[in-house]
Amino acid sequence: MLRTGRQRRAMAGLGDVVEAVTEATGIKKAVETVAKATGRDCGCGRRKEALNRLVPFKKEDADVVQPDEA
Repeated sequence: MLRTGRQRRAMAGLGDVVEAVTEATGIKKAVETVAKATGRDCGCGRRKEALNRLVPFKKEDADVVQPDEA
């Protein structure tokens, strides 16, 4: 779990870690500001979900074919 201020939140996968790091460093705020100014979506949400699917922290959530399933 990641502690953000007084809150704790569970990490589902790598996407959640990347989001937490960008929030802690201020990168997310800067990207959101640029996205708002340009009127274009930054794609952060899609990237987070894709990374969580590709690198989950629970094995049963993986979108990876296991050798015995092939």
